[in-house]
Amino acid sequence: MRTHSFLTVLLWSSVFYVVHVTPSQKRTNKHSHSERITGMSENDGKTLHRTKRGWMWNQFFLLEEYTGPDTQYVGKLHTDQDKGDGNLKYILTGDGAGSLFIIDENTGDIHAAKKLDREEKSLYVLRAKAIDRKTGRQVEPESEFIIKIHDINDNEPKFTKDMYTASIPEMSGVGTSVIQVTATDADDANYGNSAKVVYSILQGQPYFSVDPETGIIKTALPDMSRENREQYQVVIQAKDMGGQMGGLSGTTTVNITLTDVNDNPPRFPQSSYQFSSPESAPPGTPLGRIKANDADVGENAEIEYSISNGDGSDMFDIITDKDTQEGIITVKKRLDFENKVLYTLRVEATNTHPDPRFLQLGPFKDTALVKISVEDIDEPPVFSRPWYLIEVDEDAKEGSIIGQVVAQDPDVAKNAIKYSVDRHTDLDRIFNIYSGNGSLFLSKPLDREETPWHNITVIATEINNPKQSSQIPVFIRILDINDHAPEFANYYETFVCENAKAGQLIQTVSAIDKDQPPRGHRFFFEVAPEFAVHPNFSVVDNKDNTAGIMTRRNGYSRSKTSTYLLPIIIFDNDYPIQSSTGTLTIRVCACDSRGNMQSCSAEALLLPAGLSTGALVAILLCIIILLVLVVLFTALKRQRKKEPLIISKDDVRDNIVTYNDEGGGEEDTQAFDIGTLRNPEAREESKMRRDVIPETIFQIRRTAPLWENIDVQDFIHRRLKENDLDPAAPPYDSLATYAYEGNDSIANSLSSLESLTTEGNQDYDYLSDWGPRFKKLADMYGGEDSDRD
Repeated sequence: MRTHSFLTVLLWSSVFYVVHVTPSQKRTNKHSHSERITGMSENDGKTLHRTKRGWMWNQFFLLEEYTGPDTQYVGKLHTDQDKGDGNLKYILTGDGAGSLFIIDENTGDIHAAKKLDREEKSLYVLRAKAIDRKTGRQVEPESEFIIKIHDINDNEPKFTKDMYTASIPEMSGVGTSVIQVTATDADDANYGNSAKVVYSILQGQPYFSVDPETGIIKTALPDMSRENREQYQVVIQAKDMGGQMGGLSGTTTVNITLTDVNDNPPRFPQSSYQFSSPESAPPGTPLGRIKANDADVGENAEIEYSISNGDGSDMFDIITDKDTQEGIITVKKRLDFENKVLYTLRVEATNTHPDPRFLQLGPFKDTALVKISVEDIDEPPVFSRPWYLIEVDEDAKEGSIIGQVVAQDPDVAKNAIKYSVDRHTDLDRIFNIYSGNGSLFLSKPLDREETPWHNITVIATEINNPKQSSQIPVFIRILDINDHAPEFANYYETFVCENAKAGQLIQTVSAIDKDQPPRGHRFFFEVAPEFAVHPNFSVVDNKDNTAGIMTRRNGYSRSKTSTYLLPIIIFDNDYPIQSSTGTLTIRVCACDSRGNMQSCSAEALLLPAGLSTGALVAILLCIIILLVLVVLFTALKRQRKKEPLIISKDDVRDNIVTYNDEGGGEEDTQAFDIGTLRNPEAREESKMRRDVIPETIFQIRRTAPLWENIDVQDFIHRRLKENDLDPAAPPYDSLATYAYEGNDSIANSLSSLESLTTEGNQDYDYLSDWGPRFKKLADMYGGEDSDRD
C-alpha cells in the first residue's frame, strides 16, 4: 500500500514537495519545471504553492542480504512532465545500473535484481534522466542520487589469529596479565549492536579469566606450579550484539606455558653412596658419579658440588659435569691401602642461581655421605728417595763401595727385593750393584777429566713377582783429585834482540791444568835448578797464573848462540802438589833501534814469508812435472809385455792354469810357468779363504821351509800329505790340484803339442804293455774298435 509522507529535503529552490514513497522508503520531490504541486509541510502540515516543476527525488535506502521471493523494490523516478501517455522514457546509469539495479523505463520504478552485501559495498551512486521518445530530447536534466545499503548482523566476530601462544612465570599472583586477544566484526559498528563484541572464556577456568571488553587474559589462581602442570589450553569466545541472545560468535585457542623459576632446591635421591678405588689409582682418576635432582629446568637447575667435610677431603675431590649436572668424585692424592682403607666424605649440592623471592622456602642445597674404600693391589717396590746423588773421588779403587740405594715392597707381604743396574745407562760397565742390599761399587777406575758425571738407572725387582719392578735415577759426580800437572797453555817460542838490555821483558807465559780444585787454580813458575846458575834469563811470577821472561844481561850474540832453550818448572797449589817442566825456545835476532826483529839465525822459519810470487809459481810447476812423470812411468810399466811362457819348441811342458771363479774355461790364457812350484818360499805363506768365514780362529800352520832344490815330485807328495793330515786345510768346497808327469817315463811325453809333427794315424797299441796305470788310455785309444766308437 502506498502512503504519502512529507519530509524536509535539500532542493535547488529550497522548497518542499509532496513525493510518493513505499512504506520502507523516504523521498522528497525536487521540481525543475513549472508545475503546481501540493504538499504538506513536515512542521505544520500547511499547503504550499509553487509554480516551478522538477524531479521528485531523494536518497534511497535498501536492506542487505534480502532473501524474499520477488525483487526488492528500491523506489520510483517521476517527473511532472510525465502525462502517463508513455511518451517519456526513464534511463538509469551509474553503479550497478542494468545489473544490480533495474529501472522500468515507462514508470520509473527501480528494483534490486540481486542480493546485496554491505560488507562488499555500502553505497551506490546512480544518475537518472527522462527523454522524449518521439524527439529523443531530454526533458529533464540528468540528476544523481544515492542508494545506501542498510546493515544486518550477518558476520560473526573473527580473531586476528587462529591460535595464540603465551607464557607466564610460574608462581605468579592473581590478575597477572598473560596476553590480549582481539576479534573484529565486519558489520557496521554505527548501526545497532551488530559489531559490538564481548569476550568470554569457554575453557581454562578456574586457572585463567578474560576481560569481556578488552580481551586481556589474566591469571585466576595464585601460585600455579610448573612442576605440577606446565601447559594450559584456554578457549576464548567473542560474541557480537553485545553478547545478547542471538548474536554471532567466534572462538580462538590460547596455549599458555608456565615458565620456570628457581623455587625448588636440589635433593639427593639417597642419603649415602659407596665407592671403591685401587690404591694404585693416579691422581685425577674418576671413581664414580652422584647426582642431586632439581625439579627446575635450565639455569635454575644448575648445581655445584663440593666436599664440605670428612676425613677424605684431602685425598679426594669432586667436580661438576655441566652437561649432566652430576658430581664426579676423583682421586686427589696417591692412596695407600697399608695406611688407610676407608674414607668418608660429606658432599654438598647447591643451586648456582638462587631466586631471592623464594629463599624463605628453605636452603637451596642438600648433602649426602660418600664412603670410599681402598683396594689393595700388588705394588712395585718403592725407593726411599725420588733420585740419588752420589759423590765419589776419581781415585777410588775398583771394588770400593760408593753408595747405596734402598727400596722396599709397600705391600703387607713385604716381598724381598733384588737390585740391578740398567746396562743401557752404563755401557762401559763402570759400576755394579750388590743385588741383595743395593750397594753400588766400582768395576773400573774413574777419570773425572774424561767423564765428570755418570747418570745410571738402578732397577728394584720383587723376587717373588719379577713383573713388579721400579727404576730410580742415580747421579754420580766424580770428585776431582790433583792427578794432573799444570802445563803451558800454548807452545811458546820467542826471540831476544842482540842489543837487548838486562831486565827487559821478552815473553809472558801462562799455564793450564786439567784438574779443577775447589778453590781455583794457582800456578807458580821458576827456572829449572840446573839452569839457575849463571842464567841468561830469569822468570818473574806475576801472581796471576802468568810469568814474565826477563833478560839477565846486556847483549846477545847470534854467532855464539843463536837459540836458547829455557826450561821452566810449573807448580800448582793443590794436594798433592803436581809440577811439570816446559821449555821455552828463545832465538837471538837482529833488531832495529826500536826493538823490531829484522833477521834471526833460523832463516828457514822466515823463508816462506819472503818468497816472491814467481818463486811460488816455479815450485808449483816443478811439482806438476814430477807428477806427470810418475803417471807416465806407471802407464809404461803396465803396458810392458810379459815374457812368453814357452821360449823354444824344446821346452815342451804342460801349463798349470788357475781360476778364481767359474768363468773362463779352456779359453783362459792367463797361465803361469810350472817353475812357480819349484819356489818353496812362494808356498810358505798360508792365507785364509776369502769365500767362506771360518767358524773359529785357528793358528796359521807353519811348515819347515824347503831351501833345497828338491825334486818337484817329492815337493808335491809332501804338500799332499800335509793337506791330508791338516783338518783346517782345504777343501772347503775347493780342489787342490798338483800336475806332474814324473821322471824317465817309458811313455815319453804324452803332450798333444807334438802331435802335429806326426804324419798319419797314431798307433796306440803299445799302451796295453805299460801296465794297469795306462789301461784307461789303452781302452780309449788302442785298437780299431775304439776309433769307430
